[in-house]
Amino acid sequence: MNEIYLIGLGNPGKKFAKSRHNIGYLLLENLSKKYNSNFLLKNKLQSYLSELKINNSIYRLFLPTTFMNNSGNAVRAIVDWYQINLDQIFIIVDDKDLPLGKIRFRKKGSSGGHNGLKSIIEKLQTENFNRIRIGIGSPPSINGTNQFNTISHVLGNISMDEKLVLDKVYRRVIESLEQLNTKKEENIINELNSFDKDQI
Repeated sequence: MNEIYLIGLGNPGKKFAKSRHNIGYLLLENLSKKYNSNFLLKNKLQSYLSELKINNSIYRLFLPTTFMNNSGNAVRAIVDWYQINLDQIFIIVDDKDLPLGKIRFRKKGSSGGHNGLKSIIEKLQTENFNRIRIGIGSPPSINGTNQFNTISHVLGNISMDEKLVLDKVYRRVIESLEQLNTKKEENIINELNSFDKDQI
């Protein structure tokens, strides 16, 4: 049976639960809920784990407990424990360089300044792994200057307006993830990368 590993990046704890930086967590929580599955803490994997069966495939969903900047420790532990090929892994992550509601599926690439991806690249010693980046829009400038308060933007809570857009994004990404074993990956990549939040 085919196995798919989905890792949502974020920070553990109530304080961060609704922050923009936790979009990876939020998306996988939605997927888990859809299949009435719960997350259980797995200390050896430095993650919470939820297991689902979709289209005769096993889906393992992970929420690392390592905090964003050390996400690589959890990913490394998961890869080593299950002895998996990196093409079975899909990292879901927020991206402040993409407009809100945009999705980018890439098979490889640099961290783009994202600390979670940076940590994973360091621990896996490669940039060749799947990542689905979800746009949160760029931080507003500080009083009209060229400076941006990036930290308070990514750690800030998702507004009601943003949530309406992101709910559409989650639905779209979840539909694609559910088809990972029944549809060509190139088609899924194209669908996600051309997603337009205004056409729904």
